Amino acid sequence: MAARVQFLSIRALFATAIAVFAVTLLLSPVRAGQSPMVLPTDPTPLVVDGTNGKHSFSIEIANTPDEQERGLMFRQEMPDDHGMLFAFDQSAPLAFWMKNTPMPLDLIFIGKRGEVKAVRHGKPFSTDIISPDQPARFVLELKAGMAEKAGIADGVFMHHPVIEAASHQE
Repeated sequence: MAARVQFLSIRALFATAIAVFAVTLLLSPVRAGQSPMVLPTDPTPLVVDGTNGKHSFSIEIANTPDEQERGLMFRQEMPDDHGMLFAFDQSAPLAFWMKNTPMPLDLIFIGKRGEVKAVRHGKPFSTDIISPDQPARFVLELKAGMAEKAGIADGVFMHHPVIEAASHQE
């Protein structure tokens, strides 16, 4: 009888350990593929001719489809003067969402010559489509509220070598 009780206790302990491991694995915030992507900061800042003066932002540039798909997903925080520029091969209708993005963001849709086409606001984890009413070549994602603070509005221009190069390609 004592051997059976000891066997059941070891079995129960083993089952509990497996259950705790499984729950920990399932609830872990950083599962495979869910860690934030951090791209190198471009050495040249993006400069905005805002309605209230010039403002500079350090930027990461998302060029590849994989980088553009991941973007700022899973990123918990970002400095006020930092953003991510999504650079596409040509102007097109663009659509974004905030799935797996815990920070509220400003999404600035930019034309091939650097002119702001639209400013939209993204809510954390939302799967609502965020899109301008016209094609865009670039999208700049900033921390929520920074577009207003920097005077970014429709018609304002942004300057960066990647944007300047695109204005000569199309």
